[in-house]
Parts: sequence; structure tokens; C-alpha cells
Amino acid sequence: MAKTRAAVLISGRGSNMMALVEAARDPAYPAEIALVLSNRADARGLVFAASHGIATEIVDHRAYPSRQDFEAALHEKLLAHRIELVACAGFMRVLGEDFVTRWQGRILNVHPSLLPAYRGLHTHERALADGAREHGCTVHELTAELDGGPIILQARVPVLAGDTPETLASRVLREEHRIYPEALARVASELQAKTST
Repeated sequence: MAKTRAAVLISGRGSNMMALVEAARDPAYPAEIALVLSNRADARGLVFAASHGIATEIVDHRAYPSRQDFEAALHEKLLAHRIELVACAGFMRVLGEDFVTRWQGRILNVHPSLLPAYRGLHTHERALADGAREHGCTVHELTAELDGGPIILQARVPVLAGDTPETLASRVLREEHRIYPEALARVASELQAKTST
């Protein structure tokens, strides 16, 4: 069976993208990372992707007069590469309702908290400030509601005495690298099942 063509959207170093690329090297993995796209030309993850023979694209949001124009260009790049599934991995742009609706059920995001807790930014600082006993990460479908789409997978980590935002973030990131490839594989397999019936 042909693999699902996936794109990963990044804005920086792309450590979650790297985890997805490594997982997709397994011949049994149901998706191939066919494109890495960034809104920043200086995103270090683009170098990693190119060195692994993966197509890269840059769609700089600053080059467009509106979010709608930026997202239209983003959509066209995804279509040009015949992308079927999108994974946001440190992509630091909030995507609008029109774009998300076009990709409904086929666009994922990873968030560093146990959603619905701590939507938005600074999740580790907020968890520590609240005295949370556990924290973690969530892979979910991206919807127009910020960090509000259906949950696909979660992983929990204990909050330890003496944790700082940095030490907690490091443990959570390891779990992101573990569950994001699993979640992407699950959705890719579901898409294949739908198209084969």
C-alpha cells in the first residue's frame, strides 16, 4: 500500500519533525515525510530535512499582506507536493478557520500540556506556578479553536521537586518525540483505510 504523503510545518529547529522523519524511515511506517515547510527561511530544521533528501519550502508570512494570503500560499504549496496529511511541529503561526477547515481531520498539532489544561503559551511555567503534580503533552487534531481539537494521544510526566521550566520542558519534549510519530501513524492508517473502502 502506498504511504500517506505528509508535510511537517516548522518555524525553528524542528526536533519533533526530526522524530517524525526518523520514525518514517521504517518501511512499515504508514506515512512518508514528503515535505518540510517553514514560515522562516532561517529555520534550522530545513537544513536537517534537506540533508535527508526531503523537499523543503519556505512561505514567509511577512511577505503577504494578510493572513488569508499567507495561508492561501501555504495551501498551494501543500497541494503542489500532493500532501495528504499535515503535522504542525513548532509552527509558530496560528492558522485561520478557512485553512483549518480545508484540512479538517488531516492536520495535527503537538502541544506541551495535558489538554485541555494550559492552552496557549508558557505551559511549563504555568504548571509549576499552579503546583501541578503531573504535566505532559498532547497530540490533537488542529481546529479553529486554539489547542481545542480532538485529542489523539497524550503522555504524562510527573512534576518533580526542584523542577524548573527548563527541566520539565526537557522531559515533556522526550515524550512529544515518542507520541507524535505514533499519532501520525495512527491518523495516516485511518486515512488509508477510508480511501481503500
